[in-house]
Amino acid sequence: MLLSRTEREKKAAVLRVESEAIGAAREFLVREGFVELLPVIVAPLTDPLRHNTNRAVIEAYGSHWHLTRSMIFHKQAAVAVCDKVFSFSPNIRLEPPEWGKTGRHLWEFVQLDLEVRDGTRKELMELGERLLIHVLERVRERCSTELGFLGRNLPLPARPFPVFTYREAEERFGPDFEIRLSAEMETPFWIIDFPVDVREFYDREDPERPGILLDYDLIYPEGYGEALSGGEREYLPERIRERIARQGLDPAQYQGLLELAEDGLPPSAGFGIGIERLVRYICGLPHVAEARLFPRVPGKPSMI
Repeated sequence: MLLSRTEREKKAAVLRVESEAIGAAREFLVREGFVELLPVIVAPLTDPLRHNTNRAVIEAYGSHWHLTRSMIFHKQAAVAVCDKVFSFSPNIRLEPPEWGKTGRHLWEFVQLDLEVRDGTRKELMELGERLLIHVLERVRERCSTELGFLGRNLPLPARPFPVFTYREAEERFGPDFEIRLSAEMETPFWIIDFPVDVREFYDREDPERPGILLDYDLIYPEGYGEALSGGEREYLPERIRERIARQGLDPAQYQGLLELAEDGLPPSAGFGIGIERLVRYICGLPHVAEARLFPRVPGKPSMI
């Protein structure tokens, strides 16, 4: 990987910002009483995801193992042990090659994945806002030289962030509302109340509003797109079975999760934050690949 001096200096500045952002997030969560988990790299089952993302599977000891696409099921199980958990989790998602041009996608990335036992949507949205602001404040304080070199005047948003419902945003801005709103907004904002058929089976349907999920996505302004995605979780075995069937999935693939639910999964809520997308926003980078030293971009080969 031959880089010019300017390219090396830019990459070093981005990596210093990334290191500071990770440290600030970890400090914040530990102060909030979270316990850090070691990441799960391979598992018998992984996040099904609704969009067009293939699974990476390896064979070991006579069984097939999925490379983790998110730690959703493991963090649901973990809050039965510790009430607040987080992990910096490497994810492998074999995205379509054309997604390499969006500026937002890698097929190998790291996600800050967290979960709170008995957590509610309101509580997790408030936590997400405070976490993001803490990270931005810390980076502005300790990486002013790097941000200046990158030409980034990093804004500091005020809480609470604006909130749009899915239907409201779709009616006002059309089916690509996330992209349009992200480009138009000057502060991070929330999308809530997703229809049940557009998200995964583990996200909890509002018992008082059938067909509406207790989900929440945080979107960056300035066109940078999704920052955070989360929701309250289905934890009752009969509800999980219903949702698996509704999504047309094979229950046998999720037998491990169903057994955990039969034993007693606690109610919980959580979210995931893509670290590279966070750094892209902080640094004002054109493509999320610039947030890694060895990026894996869909459709593009890598030499090392």
